[in-house]
Amino acid sequence: MLDVDGVLIIHPAIRGWAVNLERDLGLSVSRLQEAFFTPHWDDIIHGRARLRDRLAPVLAEIAPALRCDDFIDYWFANDAHLNQPLLEEVAQVRAQGVPVHLATVQEHERARYLWEMLDLRARFDGLHYAADLGATKPHPDFYARIEARTGFAPSEIFFADDKQVNIDAARARGWHAAHWAGHGTLAGLLAAAGGEGNQVGACP
Repeated sequence: MLDVDGVLIIHPAIRGWAVNLERDLGLSVSRLQEAFFTPHWDDIIHGRARLRDRLAPVLAEIAPALRCDDFIDYWFANDAHLNQPLLEEVAQVRAQGVPVHLATVQEHERARYLWEMLDLRARFDGLHYAADLGATKPHPDFYARIEARTGFAPSEIFFADDKQVNIDAARARGWHAAHWAGHGTLAGLLAAAGGEGNQVGACP
């Protein structure tokens, strides 16, 4: 399993996709955080609310000249910097007959964008994401529901993530897991985690 944001997708700017938001769209990152992400994101990411249902009225209030579709297009396009060397390693792993899945904290629209528009469905065997699972990392339900969906036993799963808390939670479930620090190789992480020969899924 591989994480997405911070592992499969790595933005070149430390501040991420919104680094030029105010310059490009005239919208303050702090205002967006205060009006949208802080009060609404938990419901959206757990699948209790749809992105546009919460985002559109917020934008109408804080950026009335900005269309919801234009904002989402900007967000997704600027948060799509794929880690090409890692993708090449994934292709090699899959060529050996090992399934690779993604396990990530996403809402429905960006998950669909990743899977269809970025064509990750051609590169991975499954996508497991928070809004669809009804749970987020590092809650145990996130990992348990992936096990139930895939049929893999915990000991058959290797997981790479950029956050130690998510790694710790995966290990508590019995998964093999390793911290992705932005360097090294997938093969090296597998060896370090004692994951050689296990089924591999790609998880964010």
